Amino acid sequence: MATYSRLTRVAAPLDVVWDFHSQISGLEALTPGWLNLRVESVTGPDGDSDPAVLETGSAIQLSMQPFGVGPRQRWTSVIVEREEADGRAMFRDEMRGGPFAEWIHTHRFVADGEETIIEDVVEYELPGGDVGGAVSPLAVVGFEPMFRGRHRKTKELLE
Repeated sequence: MATYSRLTRVAAPLDVVWDFHSQISGLEALTPGWLNLRVESVTGPDGDSDPAVLETGSAIQLSMQPFGVGPRQRWTSVIVEREEADGRAMFRDEMRGGPFAEWIHTHRFVADGEETIIEDVVEYELPGGDVGGAVSPLAVVGFEPMFRGRHRKTKELLE
């Protein structure tokens, strides 16, 4: 599987950054408009609709239509792990039934005084078997502007 990562320092305390990323509104605020993202539904681990916090087991039904071209792509993002302790926090989501053969996104947050270091690590594979696997590293061309924009927007909203 190919891997993409991006690291950013935000001049905001960990609890503020963590709370922001723990809510569906954070995802919506950080997704670039050109993706035309639509959150279709959010279900908590207990089956409740629209939970306040995306806990382990939460499922988010999403769709997007990049640049408004082609049919909407639909998938479910499931929070498979979430931890918070000792000035560190993380959560991991996995894409199910989406445009990638594999997508595992780990979001890490580390307190550094009154600032927070954010790291996104995405392990992914494009569809298409061996051919998709071979060209997967080229997807960085799309990831880089998307994650650069997400990190810039995080700083803009939280600093």
